[in-house]
Amino acid sequence: MKILVLFLLIPFLGFSQTSYPDLEFLLEQKNYKKVEQLAGVIVANNSTDIKAIELLGDAFSYQKKWDEAIVQYKKLTKLKPEVANYHYKYGGALGMKALSVNKLTALTYLSDIKTAFLMAAQLDKTHIETRWALVELYMQLPGIVGGSQSTSLKYANELEQLSKVDGYLSKGYIFEYADEPELAELYYKKAIQTGGSITCYTKLSEFYEKQKQPEKAILNIEEAQTKLQRNALHYQLGKVSAEYNVQLKKGEACLKSYIKNYAPEDGVPIAWANYRLAQIYSHKNNKSEALKYIDLAINELPKIKVFQEEKRAILKL
Repeated sequence: MKILVLFLLIPFLGFSQTSYPDLEFLLEQKNYKKVEQLAGVIVANNSTDIKAIELLGDAFSYQKKWDEAIVQYKKLTKLKPEVANYHYKYGGALGMKALSVNKLTALTYLSDIKTAFLMAAQLDKTHIETRWALVELYMQLPGIVGGSQSTSLKYANELEQLSKVDGYLSKGYIFEYADEPELAELYYKKAIQTGGSITCYTKLSEFYEKQKQPEKAILNIEEAQTKLQRNALHYQLGKVSAEYNVQLKKGEACLKSYIKNYAPEDGVPIAWANYRLAQIYSHKNNKSEALKYIDLAINELPKIKVFQEEKRAILKL
């Protein structure tokens, strides 16, 4: 099972509550070990400091230290049992721990995961993230241990009452998972019509890719680009082109545009765009250009195995 989990220093010197923003800033800067160190000192000296406990739990979560995160979030549910978000974080950490162990062991976490998410949903009738987690949990669990499409749809309906876009996206997810592609496509399109965000467009594009419909994916990405003008969409189109060997000229142009206009907020490193260009030139049997771009990719990210595999394939052209 895959649980949707969304988690949210300056050297230590007379640390006080006024320094919490510094810890939060360090979390934003991904300096998780420093937060772990400093928040850990505070918690060691004050075992009921709610904010420090939460920050420590978040630092552990970002580092995928699920056992440690579970301990901190469980403390929060005991100290402040009326706060929905603490139960949500506790359930999320339990879910991620369950993903890291074998299926038999994972089942031992199931009851606590359900209890935590259901408590969060009960405490906060507007908690969107909890309802997303419940949609995914009940959809992915086997029926023998409580999985249920109807229960998943119940929480999707609750989501729709809170946010039509989230409701439509969650129903798209449910019907995609249930192998009902026509209904999945319908709800993903409804999400686009209602919200029109890059997330909505991306969900539909990814759905088309999974359905082996690259031409539809490209049309959807082009529509998104017309409306949103995001450089990240250039990469998405180039990726589909390279993976499915379709519209290669368009894919090549989009990837080169992505590289030219790249900014860190675009998300995907340039190395991956170079890798996709290498794939496109391989499809075109242009060995020299394919080698040029795969070498650029490898130079930037030498430990990525698929880059090395692609180069071996190119050398055989």
